[in-house]
Amino acid sequence: MIAPARAAAFGVVRRVFEQGAYADRALVGAAAGLDARDRGLAQRISYGTVQRVRTIDHGIGALASRPVADIDPPVLAALRIAAYELGWSEAPAYAVVDDTVELVRGAGTRHATGFANAVARRLADGFRKLVEELPPGPLAESYPDWIYELWVRDWGAEAALELMRAQNEPAELVVRSPVPVGTPTDVPGAYLLEAGAIEPDTGRVWQSRGSQLAGLALGSRDGERILDACAAPGAKTTMLHGEVTAVEVHPGRARELAENVERLGAANVRVVNADVRELDESGFDRALVDPPCSGLGVLARRPDLRWRAKPLPELQLELLQAAASRTRPGGLVLYSVCTLNADENEAVVDASGLEPDSLGGEWPQFTHPKRPEFLLTTPHRHGTSGFFIARLRA
Repeated sequence: MIAPARAAAFGVVRRVFEQGAYADRALVGAAAGLDARDRGLAQRISYGTVQRVRTIDHGIGALASRPVADIDPPVLAALRIAAYELGWSEAPAYAVVDDTVELVRGAGTRHATGFANAVARRLADGFRKLVEELPPGPLAESYPDWIYELWVRDWGAEAALELMRAQNEPAELVVRSPVPVGTPTDVPGAYLLEAGAIEPDTGRVWQSRGSQLAGLALGSRDGERILDACAAPGAKTTMLHGEVTAVEVHPGRARELAENVERLGAANVRVVNADVRELDESGFDRALVDPPCSGLGVLARRPDLRWRAKPLPELQLELLQAAASRTRPGGLVLYSVCTLNADENEAVVDASGLEPDSLGGEWPQFTHPKRPEFLLTTPHRHGTSGFFIARLRA
């Protein structure tokens, strides 16, 4: 019998690479009915396989008798999972090899079981050594070259390697809670948890320290009018005080936002399905702008994103300027993005022409190392999601 976690991971990996699915969403269905231990193991195997697929495919190509592109998709998915477990886990090699063959057999590719068995055995014998001998860089850490080159440009080669390695590890589990749970952190209201410790409920939400910091840095107050310009899914929205207008352009995400607002009991939030650039409202006291971005600070949580990521500085600048124009003169606009890319971070703020309202004195542990008026959380320094945060005067 195939190990349940391995079978679930096989389904996730196939959906990601054969259907273009998002790994986190595919996991929900694939792991349904598994207990907490197997669900966690399925997540680790599937996420790790998707994250490290560049390195894995290099190894399969070196050890198989045919190019990776010529291997049937179900067979390739099984071999990718095998390579991940053989390279980065302590799973017994015999169990990995046996289940690889059974996954191939059960996927309707019985003709390929001999090939799968042979390649899985070669992986068991030589894959880990092959990986250990790769030179440090994007192939060894399984990133697109452009991300590595961008981080070398912004932070240098050593920090680029640290960032890549940090985001190949499981992300911290942090919950935002109105009452103490787990271990307190350096962000008020954020608690570190062990896997499976609690389930989110009313008033609690899984949210990284970096994300919570962005919500807190706006400094919203009761009695103020607050604009949240790109609000879904609503984690930061539901942190805000005052009369909040939460704008989301995509209808499906706006519905998700409304559901989360209701679940978390945020009665002060009004959801508006619209493009903030066309919003017929103004005079807000404060605005939060958390626009779409390349997401290079959340690659540990979103394993497939490194293969989809795309910088969006032009859109980000448009949304920032739209929110600022709807904020009263002298009001505050907080610009936050979950990416580590100066083109989407400092450059967008500089192009906006808005005056920074320095945050470094309020949160010294997260002060941007190059621009102390801004905040920057990074996975390799702070152990949380990467967030760039700037508070600006309209």
